[in-house]
Amino acid sequence: MANPKEKTPMCLVNELARFNRIQPQYKLLNERGPAHAKMFTVQLTLGEQTWEAEGSSIKKAQHAAASKALNETTLPKPTPRPPKNNVNNNPGSITPTVELNGLAMKRGEPAIYRPLDPKPVPNYRANYNFRGMYNQRYHCPVPKIFYVQLTVGNSEFFGEGKTRQAARHNAAMKALQVLQNEPIPEKIPQNGEAGKESEEDKDANKSEISVVFEIALKRNIPVSFEVIKESGPPHMKSFVTRVTVGEFAAEGEGNSKKLSKKRAAMAVLQELKKLPPLPVIEKPKPYFKKRPKTILKTGPEYGQGMNPISRLAQIQQAKKEKEPEYVLLSERGMPRRREFVMQVKVGNEITTGTGPNKKIAKRNAAEAMLLQLGYKASTPLPDQPEKV
Repeated sequence: MANPKEKTPMCLVNELARFNRIQPQYKLLNERGPAHAKMFTVQLTLGEQTWEAEGSSIKKAQHAAASKALNETTLPKPTPRPPKNNVNNNPGSITPTVELNGLAMKRGEPAIYRPLDPKPVPNYRANYNFRGMYNQRYHCPVPKIFYVQLTVGNSEFFGEGKTRQAARHNAAMKALQVLQNEPIPEKIPQNGEAGKESEEDKDANKSEISVVFEIALKRNIPVSFEVIKESGPPHMKSFVTRVTVGEFAAEGEGNSKKLSKKRAAMAVLQELKKLPPLPVIEKPKPYFKKRPKTILKTGPEYGQGMNPISRLAQIQQAKKEKEPEYVLLSERGMPRRREFVMQVKVGNEITTGTGPNKKIAKRNAAEAMLLQLGYKASTPLPDQPEKV
């Protein structure tokens, strides 16, 4: 069927029978014809009405009888259901969050979602008397609603939904309605304060230990971490780590070596950030000497020791022209003494070549084309012994 979602006649007949509270009955009446072209006759009974139809298979005959019944039946038909509305009206089934991410990347402003606490439910007990309600065995559950805050640059949007993802989609739809009409902001050069802010944003995604090593590497300062103290019972150990970065030193304490090392790095970072900024040294742009384009020599003696097929293809590539086209014209002779005729076309030039197999015929055609184009004959290569 063209549309997989479209209901078949048998399915519609089942719905009609269910609506009228009757049972449809299919009966095979006849089967005729040879085995490769069978024809089946099926009878459909709906209440007091019957229909017959033929088909090349039992299923096709059933569908044909069902479609006859749908057109001719006098039974009341059920009202068709309205089609479901698509929740996502975006072209290509792109969700609002995905579309907003693409727009945010163009603007250079990341889309950040933050879940919010649900709004407090108002206290109705002060105004109404629910004395009888609380004595019931079952209570109607209140549907949970999720709330999300979306930040794109300096703009904030709030969304709500039955699920966390639905709340995100709701916030993204609100953001798209506002941001699609706004111009894309120009990129600010990362110099001075803007450059410092971008470096701080980059460092925020790195661990404190990595930042300490990067600063030390830029300033050519040695770094060393050392566990200087270990105390407490086995199940409650306490470690103290000392970090030394050049002239600066700091200590950190934690219930694991990793945590104490991290805290020591956080303490020494406060001192390292007070250092004056390094002078900016502009690196000289590397100079690359442009190589002259290698021009393939397409003289009459070019590629004499090569295979004529490869030689002709390389010559056409050097001329930036269309590649040779080979066509098998004919095949004649006895099975053990076959002769093949191959044609090659280069531009407006056409030549042919013959041989005991297609490969040699193609090679001879290429050699004839080279001679016709004004090139010298290729050096004959030793022929490999053919397999009989």
